[in-house]
Amino acid sequence: MGQFQMPELPDLTVYLEALEQRIVGQRLERLLIVSPFFLRTALPPIASAEGRRVVQVRRIGKRLAIGLEGDLWLVLHLMIAGRLHWFEHDAPRSKRAALARLEFGSGTLTVTEAGTKRRASLQLIEGEEALRQLDPGGLEIEQTTLDEFAARLRSENHTLKRALTDPNLFSGVGNAYSDEILHAARLSPGFRKR
Repeated sequence: MGQFQMPELPDLTVYLEALEQRIVGQRLERLLIVSPFFLRTALPPIASAEGRRVVQVRRIGKRLAIGLEGDLWLVLHLMIAGRLHWFEHDAPRSKRAALARLEFGSGTLTVTEAGTKRRASLQLIEGEEALRQLDPGGLEIEQTTLDEFAARLRSENHTLKRALTDPNLFSGVGNAYSDEILHAARLSPGFRKR
């Protein structure tokens, strides 16, 4: 089986934009959890998400958060091999086994995961504070100055690659994106900061 790269900042940004266009303002008509290991929370009950309108979507580190009416949040962590797929109502669905199906008036969002290890997860949480607790606190690199970026990079004694992929230092950066950053800067991943 081939290697997969964990969805990270560029991938998650594309997913976020696609979700904004397709589900914000839509009512979640049905939520079917196909794999019981996918759901990582018991309270509030997952059925309480059904019938609520999506009010926003956002990224929390490497997680995608779908905000529902009543301050409920569906939080997806795709891990290494998880992917999202959108199907219009009249389109045939993929034969790929889904971990979950989120049915909206405009179509169905499925979550799949390649391979045998089930690492992707879904949590249903209540409130902004619970959502904030999932944030590892990494700096949003697209919303920072060069000086802030450099100070954060120097704040820990790691190789450049390890510093870039530390979610406590930088938000949404993983293996592939850190490699691109280092390649563009013409630096080796094993280079130690001074």
